[in-house]
Amino acid sequence: MKIAAGTGNPAKIEGAKRAFEKFFHDVEIVPREVVSCVSDQPFGAEIIEGAVNRAKNAYSEEFDFSVGIEAGLFELPFTLTGYIDFQVACVYDGERYTIGFGPGFEYPPRVVREVLSGKEVGDVMEILTGIKSLGKKQGAIGFLTKNAVTRSMLSEIAVTMALIPWLNREMYRQ
Repeated sequence: MKIAAGTGNPAKIEGAKRAFEKFFHDVEIVPREVVSCVSDQPFGAEIIEGAVNRAKNAYSEEFDFSVGIEAGLFELPFTLTGYIDFQVACVYDGERYTIGFGPGFEYPPRVVREVLSGKEVGDVMEILTGIKSLGKKQGAIGFLTKNAVTRSMLSEIAVTMALIPWLNREMYRQ
């Protein structure tokens, strides 16, 4: 099975590969740098739109599926900062797409304040942690959980959730 990944991010690619390998044999993931056509720091529904755009922009007929993964902040009440970060995945077959979310988590208040003032999470977390290219490694979640959960794990879960309708086609036919 050949899958286009709408990213060059190693953590996202690894997560997508592991998700597909749970259910399919001979999985080949081909990274394709594409644009998300959303803000560099997306919020709310724009995150989902970014995942869909990445999947659609990565797809061509040489692939069985394409996958797009985008992360960002969703406004959510009853949280310390008012925001939760979710990783969103989209799986696309050239005709229809499906969406999945990974577990959400909250950034430290300082990070959210700086993001709301116009900075990107990745830039703020790199300064805070001193780890260059953190988002391409364990991600902020890896740092915040002391590597109990990594960015590739969040990607794997989000892609697995997006695969549910493909794995249960008879239940999802319209």
